[in-house]
Amino acid sequence: MDSFEIGTIVKGFYKTGAYIGEVTDVRPKHYLVKIKAVLTHPAQGDLHHPKQADVPFFHERRALAYGEQTNIPHQMVKPFEGEVPDYTASLQAAAARLKDQLTADGSEWAKRSLASLAVLERDYFKEL
Repeated sequence: MDSFEIGTIVKGFYKTGAYIGEVTDVRPKHYLVKIKAVLTHPAQGDLHHPKQADVPFFHERRALAYGEQTNIPHQMVKPFEGEVPDYTASLQAAAARLKDQLTADGSEWAKRSLASLAVLERDYFKEL
């Protein structure tokens, strides 16, 4: 397993999203990671019933914000090579990839997920 020091740029997997961030603290079981970019937008819906539309509460899952810090288990943090993309551009690209996947899926869950993502995008990109 890789070991990272404070200041290292890493790729971290948090819930169903993937991010590029900077390690700001090393804890016994987690790294505290400050978000710099989004690689994969989190899935929408109930994580305990993935890809099911008929659930009591269909969660709208936001991507972690630029500069937000989160604890990520050691085993979910990997080395990152390359240039860190602009946060907003990376969020737009991640949301577009998720929309493409959901559109291709076509299920009731995918339709509800697209509706949730549309609400999130209006909030994410209202300043653009």
